[in-house]
Amino acid sequence: MVVPYKIATLLYCFNESDDVLLLERTQEPNLGFWSPCGGKLHTDEGESPYACACREAHEELGITISPSDLHLTGLVSEYGYQGQTHWLLFLFEVKPRLKTLPPVHREGRFQFFSRESLAGVRMPQTDLEQIWPWFWQHRGGFFAAHCHCYPDGMNEWVLEESSVECRVSSVAGADCESRGSKENL
Repeated sequence: MVVPYKIATLLYCFNESDDVLLLERTQEPNLGFWSPCGGKLHTDEGESPYACACREAHEELGITISPSDLHLTGLVSEYGYQGQTHWLLFLFEVKPRLKTLPPVHREGRFQFFSRESLAGVRMPQTDLEQIWPWFWQHRGGFFAAHCHCYPDGMNEWVLEESSVECRVSSVAGADCESRGSKENL
C-alpha cells in the first residue's frame, strides 16, 4: 500500500489525582474521538520526537517542558491506518502533573478522565484494542508495537519489545513481569 508515512508524538498527561488528560478532536485524524494531545513532527526541519513533544505541550497545553520532563513509554507503528496513512507514534508520559484543565484549543476541548472511566469514552479503535492496555502495563517502562490495519476494520498487532518497570508494594511485594519480543495478538 503506497500512502504517506507520518511521524507524530502523543502526550500522556496526568493531574494530581492521576486522571489522564484527553482531547476531544475537532479535526482529522480521529475527528470526534478522545485521544491524548500531540502532533506531527516537523520532519522538514529535522525536529526530534522529544523537541516535537515539548513544542506540542507549549502549543496545545500552554506549558513549557524540556526533554527531561518526558518518559518515552511506547513506540507504535500503524500500517494503513484508516486506509490513508502509515503512522509512527512516539508515546510520551509527561512527568510534571497538570494543576488545571487546559483551555479549549483549535483542535478540540480537554477533559480529565479516571482510568476506570476510559472504557466508556469514545476513542479510536487502535487505542482501545492495544495502545491503552499496553500503555498502562508499561507505564514507567517501555514497549514497541506494530499494528497492521486492514480495510475491513480488523487489526493485527505485534508486541515487538516489552520492558515493564517493577513496582514494589509493601503489601503485595514486587509486582512486575517482563516479556520477550514479537508477541502476536
